[in-house]
Amino acid sequence: MSAARRARRPRRRSALVEILNGALTLIVIGIVIAGAVLFWGASRFYADGRFARDTTFEVEGGSGLGTVAQRLEDAGLIENRWIFQAGALALKKEKAVKAGEYKLAAASSMADILKELTEGTPITYAITIPEGWTSWQVADRVNANDILSGDPVEVPPEGSLMPDTYAVRRGDDRASVIARMQAAEAKALTDIWAGRDPDLPLETPDQLVTLASIVEKETGVADERPEVASVFVNRLKRGMRLQSDPTIIYGITLGRGPLGRGLKKSEIEARTDYNTYQIDGLPVGPIDNPGIDALKAAANPAKTDYLYFVAAGAVPSDGHLFSATYAEHRKNVAKWRAIEKEVAEEQAAAEAAKEAEAAKEALEAQAAEAAGDTVDTSAQ
Repeated sequence: MSAARRARRPRRRSALVEILNGALTLIVIGIVIAGAVLFWGASRFYADGRFARDTTFEVEGGSGLGTVAQRLEDAGLIENRWIFQAGALALKKEKAVKAGEYKLAAASSMADILKELTEGTPITYAITIPEGWTSWQVADRVNANDILSGDPVEVPPEGSLMPDTYAVRRGDDRASVIARMQAAEAKALTDIWAGRDPDLPLETPDQLVTLASIVEKETGVADERPEVASVFVNRLKRGMRLQSDPTIIYGITLGRGPLGRGLKKSEIEARTDYNTYQIDGLPVGPIDNPGIDALKAAANPAKTDYLYFVAAGAVPSDGHLFSATYAEHRKNVAKWRAIEKEVAEEQAAAEAAKEAEAAKEALEAQAAEAAGDTVDTSAQ
């Protein structure tokens, strides 16, 4: 080997070392930059947010992480969508965001927001269905609720819904809410029918719902539902007509709002599938959606010999007077008529006093004007 070739070998090694040193330097610089970027991103991810008040945010059903991040950034709830998405990926929560409406505390960090959207409980709202509402009323309330989504629901079969307060979330489908009400009613009816009085003159659970719907409309006093139910059960056993005013009204309105007036003689005498003054036994179907207590009362009525009842006072909370004979019933009706007359006289007296006071004030105003005094009626 010549001396020249031996002299060139160290220079090749030197060049290779320089290349390797350069590459290592770039790698170290890259690592340092990447670490700095990661540190900066993490600090921003866990830093306090910039919104000063508690707020709500809705994750719509089917939304992916990118869509949610963009909407959060647009709403000013996060500083940078890419940092938010990177944080979700790092924490393996990119597919854990749940649909619903969430409350975000003021100054929540991106980490706090991600945790709320993946582990938090969505805000719930309440839909209350009072006992004795008709299915038309229930459908109207569900359709008018702007928290819910989906097409308007049709009016469900009467008596198929369980009155209660239901928790819903923003975006819940209206049809699914109705389905929950129907499932609750079906379950309760199955249990109550199984534990009914064996001497009950009813053949099917549907008949139980129909009887309970009448009981529900006849009294708003929870404690007397079993007594009211006993009256109708005793009448059914004797073959007497039920003679319930609410059944006449339902035959007229079909549950689409209140009648808004007293019954006419022609309506009482008209034969419909619901008018229990004109038909034997139960009406063709329920006249409302009875609550759990009315269903229980109809299934296990009080053991009485009552066949009649009439209002005991001027307001529903006064309850009813019950009797076993028609003679006793007529006495109770006379008591009610006396109360009714007294109330009417009090109302007439109050109206007369109101008219007299208005006439006096009008004359006083005329006298004041005649005397040149300023009459200001805006403060009245």
